[in-house]
Amino acid sequence: MFHSRVLGLSALALATALPVLPAAHATTPKEIKDRGYVRAATANEVPYSYMKDDGSSAGIGPDVAMAVLKTMGIDEVAWSVTPFGTLIPGLKARRFDFVAAEQNISPERCRQVAFTEPNSSYGEGLLVKKGNPKKLTTYADIARDPSLKVAVVSGANSIDYLRAVGVRDSQVVFIAANADALATVQSRADAYAATELTVASLARGQAHVEQVRPFTDPLVDNKPVRNFGGFAFRPEDKAFYEAYNAALVAFRRTDAYKKILTQYGLSDESIRAAAERKVADLCAGK
Repeated sequence: MFHSRVLGLSALALATALPVLPAAHATTPKEIKDRGYVRAATANEVPYSYMKDDGSSAGIGPDVAMAVLKTMGIDEVAWSVTPFGTLIPGLKARRFDFVAAEQNISPERCRQVAFTEPNSSYGEGLLVKKGNPKKLTTYADIARDPSLKVAVVSGANSIDYLRAVGVRDSQVVFIAANADALATVQSRADAYAATELTVASLARGQAHVEQVRPFTDPLVDNKPVRNFGGFAFRPEDKAFYEAYNAALVAFRRTDAYKKILTQYGLSDESIRAAAERKVADLCAGK
């Protein structure tokens, strides 16, 4: 029977709630099986990774992770929920064994952790007040009006794309999590910048905010921005990383994998885009 235990921990509590292993120690699949469970981290961000009302984990990352781990003979996951900006620092500090939060695979992050092959692909988006009073259609519209404010989750890649099109740091309002976006857009920001799926999930069923449609993805180095989410591991945990990555690549060929991604709103085109890109190219900035 497959189990998923969610540890709803604050960033401070996380530091002492889970065992921290010596820096020189490499976690292996055998050690995890002997231990009886694997420690995984997620940010509370729908639909990528989040906690359901019953306390279990869900989302694109956790659902795929649990299916992949099951094929590896690992039947229990202890989930830790932590702010997005603490995922990589927590992984490096050995507070968990890997991260399943669909973080965008970028050269900067690749210098810190080992990413798997892409698990998902998604574009950017904007959440605005109902009726889109500022008539925003892309990130560049914000750069053209210095009086506008845009909210971004601390640590998210959207800040890089905003800066690339000319948005000033003085225009940016940093928030801790996606859950803060609704109140922020209604009170102290003209928009919230995030991935298209994040924005769509936040806007669903809301009376006072909406997703900007149509939306034009920002151009960085003359290329439309598209994110590719993956699972993050410590570079020294090579055996665990390689075993998981191989199992993920095999699982991506199954109907079960496609079913998970489509139920969270990813299109067939986005699923194909993820399968066509290589982690080595993404880490190299290609």
